[in-house]
Amino acid sequence: ASFISIQAFPALLDLPQDPEVSAVSCGSRHTAVVTREYGELYTWGWGKYGQLGHGNNVSSDQARRVEHLVAEGLRVEEVVCGPWTTYVRV
Repeated sequence: ASFISIQAFPALLDLPQDPEVSAVSCGSRHTAVVTREYGELYTWGWGKYGQLGHGNNVSSDQARRVEHLVAEGLRVEEVVCGPWTTYVRV
């Protein structure tokens, strides 16, 4: 069983190369952000239902870029997290 820390207070987010964030959304136990310059999606939190978008059900305390969108050449414009889902507009 994986452990995901739940923080009741804001915490600094450590993204690679410190990109500027243009959008953020929070689900029940996961979070997603979109970077302004490249439209990349980063997700982290509970991933039991695949809502992090990494092609698996693995949870992560660290923000990870959703590589499938990059590989397809898609630029994310908007993100909305639901209770166990993540929706993106590309």
